[in-house]
Amino acid sequence: MSAPVLDIPVRPAALAGRTILIVGAHGGLGEAAAMACAQAGASLVLLGRKVPRLNRLHDRLQGHGPAPALYPLDLEGAGPDDYAQMAERIEADTGRLDGVLHVAAQFSGLTPLEHTDPAAFARALHVNLTARWWLTQACLPLLRRAADSAVVFAIDSPARTGGAYWGGYGVAQAGLETLVRMLHAELANSPVRVSGLSPPPMRTGLRSRAHVEEDDRLAQDPARVAPHCVTLLSAAGAAHRGQVWSPDGAAA
Repeated sequence: MSAPVLDIPVRPAALAGRTILIVGAHGGLGEAAAMACAQAGASLVLLGRKVPRLNRLHDRLQGHGPAPALYPLDLEGAGPDDYAQMAERIEADTGRLDGVLHVAAQFSGLTPLEHTDPAAFARALHVNLTARWWLTQACLPLLRRAADSAVVFAIDSPARTGGAYWGGYGVAQAGLETLVRMLHAELANSPVRVSGLSPPPMRTGLRSRAHVEEDDRLAQDPARVAPHCVTLLSAAGAAHRGQVWSPDGAAA
């Protein structure tokens, strides 16, 4: 039986006047979140490594708010200087940044740690944890200028990914929970809110690498989770500041 998901309607003006950077915009949750944020009135900067998929998402979003800006970037190969240049370009093009939503992820499949390729382990840690922080760090000066801004990390529940065979991806999820707490403690008196979103299982390419699709009865459509991204990025997200929010209260 599927775990219940709270259906939160997207308020049309919840993100009006805000510029939101979606990292991993052409993934399963990324695409759904981009549509939900656009419908909530946000101006979007869509970051992803696959230009054709970014272009298709750009076309899908036509008529659902301001035309989004596209920023192709591969998190695996990007370094701090690349993120600094990205922040400078966002400032030059939009003049502001009110939110960053991290939904990019890298997961190759379930493998015993003993047999994991060292490069694959390092890649999973980097893309899922280190790169998220480097990008956030580069954006903080711009986020601080907003009256109310948010950094939201999508986190695959460590209760689900902390067991056998999840490798560097599972280690990174536990690290993200710590990052949320640490960064919140450091920014608690600033305009920048930090939170995590621990979504229910979703029908995405990432989940299909760990579960046989036809036997996966728990997975939800990412479109049902996307409104929670809007909540955390909007002023309503203040209720979850410093928390890793699990809207359905379940991990599987």
